[in-house]
Amino acid sequence: MTRSGKNAAGGREAKKAIRPVDVTEGLPVLNRNCAGIDVGSAEHYVAIPPGRGPQSVRKFGSFTADLFRLVTWLLDSGVESVVMQATGVYWFGLYQMLEDHGLKVVVTNARYTKMLPGRKSDVQECQWLQKLHTFGLLTPSFRPTEEFRVLRSYMRQRENLVTAAGICIQLMQKTLTEMNVQLTNVLSDISGKSGLAILRAVLQGQRDPYKLAELCDRRVKASRKEVAQSLEGHWRTELLFILQQNLDLYDTYSQKIADCDRKIEAHLQTMERKEKVAGLPLLPPRRQNMQPNRKHIPQFDLRTYLYQITGVDLTQIDGIGVQTAQVVLSEVGNDMSKWQTEKNFASWLGLSPDNPKTGGKVIKRGTKKVVNRAATALRLAARSLQRSQSALGAKFRRFRSRMEAPKAITAMADQLAKLMYRMLKFGGHYVDKGMEHYEQKYREQHLRYLKKQAAKQGFQLIPLEAVAR
Repeated sequence: MTRSGKNAAGGREAKKAIRPVDVTEGLPVLNRNCAGIDVGSAEHYVAIPPGRGPQSVRKFGSFTADLFRLVTWLLDSGVESVVMQATGVYWFGLYQMLEDHGLKVVVTNARYTKMLPGRKSDVQECQWLQKLHTFGLLTPSFRPTEEFRVLRSYMRQRENLVTAAGICIQLMQKTLTEMNVQLTNVLSDISGKSGLAILRAVLQGQRDPYKLAELCDRRVKASRKEVAQSLEGHWRTELLFILQQNLDLYDTYSQKIADCDRKIEAHLQTMERKEKVAGLPLLPPRRQNMQPNRKHIPQFDLRTYLYQITGVDLTQIDGIGVQTAQVVLSEVGNDMSKWQTEKNFASWLGLSPDNPKTGGKVIKRGTKKVVNRAATALRLAARSLQRSQSALGAKFRRFRSRMEAPKAITAMADQLAKLMYRMLKFGGHYVDKGMEHYEQKYREQHLRYLKKQAAKQGFQLIPLEAVAR
């Protein structure tokens, strides 16, 4: 055989060797009557098991009438379970319609399907999702119950309004500075009672700095003379116009926040109560967790509502204020059975270390990249423990002495998440044993470690008092 003939034979053998195989061969079928949907902004591609009709893949539009046709086709095809990817917000309406018609809907992270082999196109994607779901290879994403989803929507809208109101305050401060009105140097917050009174008087035409200074509340630390001096500037017409618009927007957002609070309170009144707390009084609030001067706090007894819904008072944990507890509950709910352990819960929030290894060596250190409002709220709560005279405050300062600030805050947020998990799952009150108890416990632990290390080297630790005798 010639050399070229040998090469041709080798090529044919190589092609035979790399023939593709079915990676799902031998896997048990867990979801026989399932469908896969590739969600898009304008159209959805749907795949059902082969043999259920003349077409196993169909394309539907995103209008409501198209979704009705999609659901009808799935029900006529005997589909019981549907899987789709969490693509932006385009899946929300489809999810609701499928759920309303009694279909079991599984929403999965696109990251999980990309890590598995398969081709990428709209038709092939929905077929691939249907195939993976048939063999139970997709992990469903977390979805809270309906009542907590409603609460979450209200809370996210409230957060957007508070952010917008804060931007208006920043723009008003900028405008005052451009007019060389240094009001922010004598007032800590221009959106407070004194600041708003002065701004409204200025926009109504008052220019006398001493008359404006008289509008300050008696609790303002700066003297009236200092306030008057800060109000001497050049009142430009275009900048006053901008100041007026930003103040009007701030008032509008403040009103919308109040409207949102009323909806939140009305919804909290309809949520299921824990029977074990019926008639039981709340413990006194922790002083360090109270924030009476914080802007845009709810104007109703939110702490009592959360206690009735969860059966525990999460604000007894140092650093966890009532708004932090509300954000966490609105994002994750009060049912901790979705996570087997507290470590699983903290890992889902992206607060636990994620150190992948290969060949016995750690190739990367850090936490998972997770965007979660609950995790952000817990990080802010952990940061507030810097000066707390409590066991958790002492623990955070020890973390801070060993690692840089971002890692210490994440490590402390991990501890707070685990405490909340325990309280929500097992009930009971949180008891702070104090900073002294924690310090003593840490010293005893450190002493045991030193004794163990000394014993390994053939030495023995002896207290100084024993040596002096």
